[in-house]
Amino acid sequence: MTMGTLSLLVVPVRAGSGMAAIQCDRLPTGQPVGVAFTSASRLASVMGAGQPWILLSQAAMKEMLEPIGVTRIQVDPGLIATPYLSSVPA
Repeated sequence: MTMGTLSLLVVPVRAGSGMAAIQCDRLPTGQPVGVAFTSASRLASVMGAGQPWILLSQAAMKEMLEPIGVTRIQVDPGLIATPYLSSVPA
């Protein structure tokens, strides 16, 4: 999905109390990782159709995750197994 030259990612969030927080995961090594998808249908195939999401640029997502020590973004993962509980407001 693109807006001009800006590519947007479909980013899963946890929603509640009028806020949304970017959902993170952990790699098998234990490293925390941001999770994003290139389309809503790819997100739904991995996380289910009811998963809330927002659109973010990769740069914005990196900027939001960096303060909590998440330096990697995994795009279009095939499996989400272990949610990482730390998140940042979206």
